[in-house]
Amino acid sequence: MKTVSIHEAKTHLSRLIRQALAGEEIIIANRSEPMVRLEVIRERQPARRFGGLKSLVLAMGPSFDEPLEDFADHAPPTFARVDETPHPRRA
Repeated sequence: MKTVSIHEAKTHLSRLIRQALAGEEIIIANRSEPMVRLEVIRERQPARRFGGLKSLVLAMGPSFDEPLEDFADHAPPTFARVDETPHPRRA
């Protein structure tokens, strides 16, 4: 880590930028009190694009939605099917 004064930073800005690009941490101080850190801006990650792999899966087999035997202990409980015929009093 290298600490420089504001005056030195103004005078040698190009050199300090090169040092920061080389990986050195540069702190700019005012009367020996650290004020600013000179940092390298890293390359931005490309924006996420939804649907970019939609052509990857061409077809799924008929067993795709079947429960997996390995996870039978972790599966939610199955409930009895409810009779959907209308109740005589509610009709």
